[in-house]
Amino acid sequence: MDVSIVIVNYQTFELTKNTINSIFEYSYPFSLEVIVVDNASQDNSLSRLEDYFGDKVKFIASSENNGFAAGNNQALRDVNSEYVLLLNSDTIVRQNTLESIYNYMQENPDVGACGCRVLLENGDLDKACKRTFPNVKNSFFRLFHIPNNSKDDNYNLTDLPDDGIYEIDCLTGAFMFMRNEALRQVGLLDETFFMYGEDIDLCYRIKHGGWKIVYYGESSITHLKGASSKKQKSKLLYEFYRAMYIYYKKHHADENSFVVNIVVYFGIAVLCIVKLFLNFFKKKS
Repeated sequence: MDVSIVIVNYQTFELTKNTINSIFEYSYPFSLEVIVVDNASQDNSLSRLEDYFGDKVKFIASSENNGFAAGNNQALRDVNSEYVLLLNSDTIVRQNTLESIYNYMQENPDVGACGCRVLLENGDLDKACKRTFPNVKNSFFRLFHIPNNSKDDNYNLTDLPDDGIYEIDCLTGAFMFMRNEALRQVGLLDETFFMYGEDIDLCYRIKHGGWKIVYYGESSITHLKGASSKKQKSKLLYEFYRAMYIYYKKHHADENSFVVNIVVYFGIAVLCIVKLFLNFFKKKS
């Protein structure tokens, strides 16, 4: 098998169906398989997907929902293909995207992971598709919505062309086309992350493992961002800030002083509490 496409489903029958159909809409000069991991959906989305696609898709039914990283890993452990694509269940793959990136990876054996231009439903760029790694400085500016025009801390790489091809630090987990050799070398997704942050962590390990990470802006997908995670809003807010804590502690705490670490942890906790508090009143209204 050349490419294994892994999609995690959680109660999103229509979205997942449309994502898979967008893959099968085209033919490819390589072999591929689609693997859907159902993260213990409480509706009938898994059985409906099985009825709809039959043996065209491989299904894995998880007995419990341990998060996005754990769901993907259930499939990744048994994948033996040359490449693996992590693909969100709320995306639409466009014509030639998979073929173009496959060919690019074939021609560039030093690239461990490749992403594409990810467009939101309104046509705007999903800025998460090309990023630098977060650090104390750029995270501070972003979290407190402070304008920062410094090219040294341009987290979303807005100074680089959206339709270009170049090396970056970090892709989005919505579309991450990886060389299986690189994945096996650095390890699978860190299941400490429930949702959010696992893509940044994996890119960090791939890059520090000696592989290049490339943004391939000549090809694109559409990401119906947030459509697959509208449920459990407070839970997702909590997991967003928890992911910040996990990532910082894992990759940056040892290089900073005790005082800096305390300030960072305190800042994350305060922001989380404030966001949850505001979200509570949004629900009420």
